This record gives sequence, C-alpha cells and structure tokens, in this order.
Amino acid sequence: MAFLRSHSNASSGMGVADDCKHIFLELQRKKTHRYVVFKIDEKRKEVIVEKIGGATESYDDFMASLPENDCRYAIYDFDFVTEENCQKSKIFFIAWSPSVSRIRAKMLYAASKDRFRRELDGVHYELQATDTSELDLEILRERAH
Repeated sequence: MAFLRSHSNASSGMGVADDCKHIFLELQRKKTHRYVVFKIDEKRKEVIVEKIGGATESYDDFMASLPENDCRYAIYDFDFVTEENCQKSKIFFIAWSPSVSRIRAKMLYAASKDRFRRELDGVHYELQATDTSELDLEILRERAH
C-alpha cells in the first residue's frame, strides 16, 4: 500500500502556485502579457512564475528569457494575420528542455508537465523543444495557420 501512495504522489508532479493561473488568464483574456516563463521551485515543490513579458515585447525577448542550460515551461501569445486579413492570436504552451540541462531537471519537468498544462485552460498548441531551432518563429506560424 505504501508503494501505491508514493507512486501516486510521484505521478502528480509539482503543485502550482496560485499566481500562475491568474497571470495566464491575464495573458489570455486581457492581453496584458506577451509571454510568461514558469519554473519549478524545488524547495516549495511547486511551479512558480519566473518572468512576465510585457505586451510590447518581441519573440526575441521571449527567446532570451529561456535559460540555455535549464528547463522551463512557457506560454507565448502569438499574434498573426490570416490570409483573409483577420488579426488572430494563438496561445502556445512550450516545454523547454535543453539537451544540456541536468537529467534530474528534465525528469522533474517531464513528470510535472501534464498536470501543470491542465491548469492552463485555453492553450491552443503545445511545443516541446530541446534547442532554439525547435522554437523558430516559422514553426509557430505554421502551427497557428
């Protein structure tokens, strides 16, 4: 019985700080943020907000906010114009797991991803990336259309 209990705790992953959901809703509904970067705080055993990108920040600003050697979750609000000349927006959930990051970090982020992703209702697309080439702006553009 103890095995089952520890297994269920391990599969549930990390908790989610209250402001994660609140800030996501601000991005989704009010368009006050361009992106949000989340990290796992191992001491608190929960996902927390690490950085918020203002509505005027660029995709390059977003890319610069992702660490080169550690994992993160991120939300990016991608604006584009359709062939019919309509302004649209799609929200991407990004699981950033660079190949050079610690194995422990990769496992922790992978184990917690589904639970955290479920907290963010309204994400249109999900991307997993191990290096910056997998997050090229063209990839977002192709997925969004």
